[in-house]
Formats: sequence, structure tokens, C-alpha cells
Amino acid sequence: VQLQACGGGLVQAGGSLRLSCAGSGRTFRSYDMGWFRQAPGKEREFVAAIRWKDSSPYYADSVKGRFTISRDNSKNTVFLQMNSLKPEDTAVYYCAAGAGRTVLPDVPGTYDYWGQGTLVTVSS
Repeated sequence: VQLQACGGGLVQAGGSLRLSCAGSGRTFRSYDMGWFRQAPGKEREFVAAIRWKDSSPYYADSVKGRFTISRDNSKNTVFLQMNSLKPEDTAVYYCAAGAGRTVLPDVPGTYDYWGQGTLVTVSS
């Protein structure tokens, strides 16, 4: 599986962005998908994930109520709608794919494939 993330950019605090992650391969629909982010000088952290089986979503506490993860298996794409953005959301955002049986949604090491990252900058 190859992943291509896009949709990042510069936005003012309170604004919105929608990230997309397009995957290759006919088995995309059988992968759990996740979004992680990494700010300068910080470790990569979990943002959101969505199960392949029933599209159950998972969110980090810091983004609950502001971010929404979704997927369109017909287009091999997972989305992250980000609303009410804050300066502390500034980071490079990465999408990841993992085999369903082994993925712990918030654990980066349980994902098998990673996209290249897209930069989100939120100005105050």
C-alpha cells in the first residue's frame, strides 16, 4: 500500500482544513487507517483513526469535537476534517495504514504503511 497525503496549508486560528490520504491497492478497504502528527521538537502523536470493519472512529482527547475522520473505500481515501484549528495543531500530519487484526489505533508502531506527511500551520 502506498499512501499520499495532501491538504495541508496555512490557516488562521479558528479556521478549517481538510486533509486527504489516498491509498493504492485493491485491499485498501481492509486496512485500519490513522492520522498522526509531529510538531517540531516533539514526538509523533496520535490524532485520529478509523477501523476498516465498521468505520469506528477514535480520537485523541486534544482533537475531540473539532476533528472528524472518515473514509471512502470506493476512492481509496481517508479524510481528516479539522475545524476550530488552534496554533497548537501546527505540525506535519501523517496518514498510516495497518492490518486490522494488529492495529492499536493510537500506537504508531502497529501501523504497516505511512504517507509522506503534509504540513499544517495554524497562525494565531
